[in-house]
Amino acid sequence: MTMAGAAATFAGVSTAALAAESGIKEWQLGFQASVTDVMDDITWFNGFTLVIITVITLFVLALLIVCMTRFSAKKNPVPSRTSHNTMIEVVWTVAPILILVVIAIPSFRLLYKQLDIPEYEMTVKAIGYQWYWGYEYTDENMGELAFDSLMIGDPSDPAKDLAARQEVADARGVSLNEVPRLLSVDYDLVIPVDTTVRMQVTSEDVIHSFAMPSFGVKVDAIPGRLNETWFHAREEGVYYGQCSELCGKAHAFMPIAVRVVSKDQFQTWATAAQDDLDTANQQLLASIADTKKLAAAGKLEEISVAAK
Repeated sequence: MTMAGAAATFAGVSTAALAAESGIKEWQLGFQASVTDVMDDITWFNGFTLVIITVITLFVLALLIVCMTRFSAKKNPVPSRTSHNTMIEVVWTVAPILILVVIAIPSFRLLYKQLDIPEYEMTVKAIGYQWYWGYEYTDENMGELAFDSLMIGDPSDPAKDLAARQEVADARGVSLNEVPRLLSVDYDLVIPVDTTVRMQVTSEDVIHSFAMPSFGVKVDAIPGRLNETWFHAREEGVYYGQCSELCGKAHAFMPIAVRVVSKDQFQTWATAAQDDLDTANQQLLASIADTKKLAAAGKLEEISVAAK
């Protein structure tokens, strides 16, 4: 009974973990899970400014309450004729300046970190179209590999959308949770883990925006212009983003899916993808499934040992 209970518990945890693999869950508050140093700093800076804003808000609230209670007309039938107070005027001028300086120092440091591209190991070009993304691996050893990435499903028809996602889930041998609505695509952008990637972003028609929250990346895709950004993903998994610029009627339906895999898996995929992308993706998904099975078996063994 102990072993059966442990197995059932693990099965439930495993399903939840797979559903939340991308750092997204239902009714989520806050940012997606961070997998880069840049996003770590963005998350910290968000919390840092939230503390400052909270303190200021509570301070102003306290002042309002004091003014309403201490200086009401009932308690002060004869109004004060005070015209100014030098100390208060100095404080309310200097204090905001100091607060802005405290915020500006980490803000500029973070901005520089986002814009200063370090020595990179590979380059990927993302091209925005109405309404989908195209990717090109521009390094010489990638054999000019390029493909388009379109959203899976039909948002205008819930039944067709569900059927399309279920079909893809069955073909990939995964659960429906791993083909999320409005986020999953037919061809993921495959990237090796622990690799510094330079992203070049442009557009073929209107202004789009390439945004990947888990990486701390957001850069405009502008026709005739090549913008650059970078990321270094430290964890394997599938991460989702979307176009973040109002680009037309199907703006909400051009998601971004980045699949981060081990370096060995990426090398095998990259070699096979230059000849047959579909076959390469099938082999990659099979390899990932085998890895998950091994991890699940190891976890189950740990639970059984702990249960004994």
